[in-house]
Amino acid sequence: MNSYKGKSPSLGERCYIDSSAVLKGDIILGDDSSVWPLVAARGDVNHIRIGQRTNIQDGTVLHVTRRSQSNPSGYPLIIGDDVTVGHKCMLHGCTLGNRILVGMGAIIMDAAIVEDDVFIGAGALVPPTKRLKSGYLYVGSPVTESRPLKQGELDFLKQSALNYVELKNDYLDPSCA
Repeated sequence: MNSYKGKSPSLGERCYIDSSAVLKGDIILGDDSSVWPLVAARGDVNHIRIGQRTNIQDGTVLHVTRRSQSNPSGYPLIIGDDVTVGHKCMLHGCTLGNRILVGMGAIIMDAAIVEDDVFIGAGALVPPTKRLKSGYLYVGSPVTESRPLKQGELDFLKQSALNYVELKNDYLDPSCA
């Protein structure tokens, strides 16, 4: 974890950050969240906020959009609670609600908003300013609404996050080394 212009990442309680992950600048992680191998997170020209029990999996890139005269707030990256971000995703200046699964290799671009309780399929592209409504599966490039989520899938969103809380607890336990 590295400082940038006097701002350093801040971790909640019981967070796990893999030693190969790079976190730089204005980043705050909530309690019980985890950042896995080879993640790059740059809160340099805006901020990144990650909620509780959220996991950012291997090879994911997290970044932001700078503030400018035409866009005074820029686009920070906001990720809610109980979110599972699959391997090799790209999240850039977007907002994700709670209980979301972002499939492997998905890309979510500037000013996109993902409401609570959403599945995003592997390899999906969420274009700038797109809004994904709560309770649906979204797939494709560009992403389209596929179907409503089933109750078992809705339940799995929370369970997926809890599975990663359990895994990061193992990684934090010295007896598991």
